Amino acid sequence: MRIRPQIADAVIAVALVCAAAVLGTESGSQGWSPLDAWGYALVVLGGLPLAVRVRAPLPLLLWSHLVFAVYVAGGYWPVVASFGPMLSLYTVASLCTLRTAVVCAFVMAGVWVYAGVVSPHGSMASVVTQAVVFPLVLIRFGALARRSAELARRLKREQADRARREVSAERGRIARELHDVVAHHMSVISVQAGLAGFVFESDPPTARAALATISGTSAEALEELRRMLQVLREAEDGAPAAPMPGLDRVAELAERIRAGGIPVTLRTVGTPRPLAPGVELCAYRVVQEALTNVLKHAGETRVEVQLGYGQHQLTVSVINEGGGDRREGAIQDRVRTGGGHGLIGMRERAKLYGGSISIGPRSRGGFAVTLTLPTSARAVPGEEDTTG
Repeated sequence: MRIRPQIADAVIAVALVCAAAVLGTESGSQGWSPLDAWGYALVVLGGLPLAVRVRAPLPLLLWSHLVFAVYVAGGYWPVVASFGPMLSLYTVASLCTLRTAVVCAFVMAGVWVYAGVVSPHGSMASVVTQAVVFPLVLIRFGALARRSAELARRLKREQADRARREVSAERGRIARELHDVVAHHMSVISVQAGLAGFVFESDPPTARAALATISGTSAEALEELRRMLQVLREAEDGAPAAPMPGLDRVAELAERIRAGGIPVTLRTVGTPRPLAPGVELCAYRVVQEALTNVLKHAGETRVEVQLGYGQHQLTVSVINEGGGDRREGAIQDRVRTGGGHGLIGMRERAKLYGGSISIGPRSRGGFAVTLTLPTSARAVPGEEDTTG
């Protein structure tokens, strides 16, 4: 259980008063005047205010030294009432600037020398030494405490800033996932719904096939959203999350686009092999976004998706040959202006996994998206993206 600072200071003040009262009983044996009612009252007046030392360090320092001077003038043993002034100087050094602490050290040294002058016992050389050494030691320890407190506050701020950045990054990741899932599936559903409505009377089999595609696509969208929710819950309750889609499902993407009326060819170069889940998800989402853009903007065209498995990298290309449809220019306009959350998401994904991506029109017509990723899940700053 953590004790509140105010309660801790109150306990310290009471403990010091009790220790001083017990030590005061030895005054007679040390050759000093025994503590009477006035002496004990001064001990209490100098000790109990230490309970508020953090709230008012400077007033407390002045008060404790004033009470100490009156106590010494009464002929009592100075050691008994010395705890309050020393603790008050330490408090000032730990909470205030070094200049303020040095000024207060001179106050303490002056009162200490005064105690040596009015006291009938003790060596003046010893008193002066104590008046110099004690304040220096107290200032040193107070400065260390102040520095530690500043470092702790700075660390807390840095941790809060890091937490905010992590939350922002996680929100961005979730936004990208939602965009990729919803945009792709809704585009397919929109195209198929339009086709079903157009041929509903003239070609019932085609309409039924379009409705079946809509049903399957919507079910898959819901399943992917459920996976995302499981991933989000995993950090809270430790429940295992269902795997996110990977390259083994690119064929399903191609088939879905074919159902939308666009011929898609899927080619694999090299020997397919399992890759890090993050790399596979990144490649899958880029293919998904590229095919979604083809479906929405490219019009009548042919598309080739190529997966290249190299020794140390994966290369993914999505190329549409272009069909002269004026809607194809929409993608080019978005690339030139830097717009489109999907294009931004593709670039961010590539950078996250240390890869590079090229997005732009081809010299022979059409449009191409080429992604290159190292076959490692290590997220490092990637190469600069290229456009065009």
